[in-house]
Amino acid sequence: MASDVLFTPFDLKGLKLPNRIVMAPMTRSFSPGGVPTDEVAAYYRRRGEGQVGLILTEGTGVDRPASLNDPNIPRFHGEAELAAWKKVVDEVHAGGGLIAPQLWHVGAVRSRSETWTPPGPYDSPSGYSSPDKLFGAPMTEAEVADAIRAFADGAAAAKALGFDAIELHGAHGYLIDQFFWDGTNVREDAYGSKELPGRARFAADILRAVRKAVGPDYPVIIRVSQWKQQDFNVKLAHDPKALEAWLGALVEAGADVIHCSQRRFWEPEFEGSDLNFAGWAKKVTGVPTITVGSVGLTGDFIAGYAGEKSEPASLDRLEAMLDRGDFDLVAVGRALLQDPEWVVKIREGRHHELSAFDRSAMAKLY
Repeated sequence: MASDVLFTPFDLKGLKLPNRIVMAPMTRSFSPGGVPTDEVAAYYRRRGEGQVGLILTEGTGVDRPASLNDPNIPRFHGEAELAAWKKVVDEVHAGGGLIAPQLWHVGAVRSRSETWTPPGPYDSPSGYSSPDKLFGAPMTEAEVADAIRAFADGAAAAKALGFDAIELHGAHGYLIDQFFWDGTNVREDAYGSKELPGRARFAADILRAVRKAVGPDYPVIIRVSQWKQQDFNVKLAHDPKALEAWLGALVEAGADVIHCSQRRFWEPEFEGSDLNFAGWAKKVTGVPTITVGSVGLTGDFIAGYAGEKSEPASLDRLEAMLDRGDFDLVAVGRALLQDPEWVVKIREGRHHELSAFDRSAMAKLY
């Protein structure tokens, strides 16, 4: 049987989670034309029925022309799209689950399709997709303001549809993260700075607008990462003091929870301490954090998507870190993507029923 720590309740602004397990956001291109299907709703309902504490949806595009780089990733604006998301919410709630959408803008990231391009110019802070690699034009101040509006509108829609919380995607080298990164943000206006807290203004302004849209009591999560898809070795904050300045600005602006993405949850973030990214984020901000990164599997997701098989792995170290209070919640990605009953199997000690992950699981809604 699993230890009790993973299955203790957690209360977030009145949102009562039955356990500490979160379904991590994972891109699923199964929404033709950006509209979630009945199969997508059933996919999420199965996780609610499978006793996931909180489901975070795949990234879903806010109301900017090039917020997504794939026509079959869901959008979070438009009458048909929001009606479809309402069905997702209702199905998850009917299955006993709780759910939050991840609001996303990919920024300066090339289309995943050779036959489709977004219906508008790419957004980016300075016209770079990675350091020294030009990609489009810098956003004007009016475009920055409209992107902030788009995130706030998405948050308001989520609350109106009955979602239990929201998450902002501020990680992995996408738009919000492109503002954080000095390699892609060389602006000289109020949204650029040589210092990380200054480059965090875009995210902070989004958080303030979102908070105004949803009110003080609605849970708001932001996902951040040190690494980027453009460069796995990047660190925005090289020490705890820099981390506190960066994340503190986000908490002050309205973030309730920091979702700390790293490739392997067990790796220490800074020398001299065994705390991981989520552990340090909680220590310097005092707010709840979510850890993520190869939970329940032997290999990280980059290798997994490249074709390397990942075997089921022990949760002993994760549970010890959670029990010590390093972080509050645990996000599980690939293990839950392929097995909606993963949480139940862990709770009941049915480890012999857990299966390895390979990338073929990405081609189906289990």
